[in-house]
Amino acid sequence: MATEALERLRSEMMALSETERAELAHELIESLDAPRDNDVEDAWDREILRRISVVDDGQAKLLDREEFRRRIRAGLGVR
Repeated sequence: MATEALERLRSEMMALSETERAELAHELIESLDAPRDNDVEDAWDREILRRISVVDDGQAKLLDREEFRRRIRAGLGVR
């Protein structure tokens, strides 16, 4: 895009309301993303449900917050 055209477009966009600019920014960012892969989305949904089931069935070993923090700090070498 020519610099002049880009500057004109930029100027027009800045004249939009905050809500309109946010909507436009969101659409522009989405346009940069790869197309949605429904197989991946479905796989993540199945994995999330599987993990919830493991917790609900009492099969998961859960940590309280203090134990979790202790382990993270130990892993980072922080006291």
